[in-house]
Amino acid sequence: MAAIHALLGFAGWTLLLVLIVFGYRGFRFLTGTPINAWPRGSKPANEAGFAIRAGDAHANAVENLVVFAAIVLSAQALGRADAIAAFAAYVLYARIGQSVVHLIGTNQILVLIRATFWSIQLFLMFWMLWQLFV
Repeated sequence: MAAIHALLGFAGWTLLLVLIVFGYRGFRFLTGTPINAWPRGSKPANEAGFAIRAGDAHANAVENLVVFAAIVLSAQALGRADAIAAFAAYVLYARIGQSVVHLIGTNQILVLIRATFWSIQLFLMFWMLWQLFV
């Protein structure tokens, strides 16, 4: 998988996560919840745990998408995409793994697994950045 395809996959995954949140809220709205029941920056007490986790997983993806995009697009601009191609796909796979685990739950083991997937992403992005400087 080319690095640019991994970036597109990351963006697509991020969109899928927000679609889950949007679908949940749309359903709630259609079943009588006021449209303003989700003020920015707050988590309503009656919100389903899965919906909260989906929103958090989306926020996590957005946070890392920016950094991943900067690295991949810089590699493309420098004509060095080959230097990071072997690692970019694994960033995407680790992101998907982290999000799926996040959607499943938040017990201690799951949080540890999620943190491991996140650590893998960080390591790989630092490594790709390093590859672009050497």
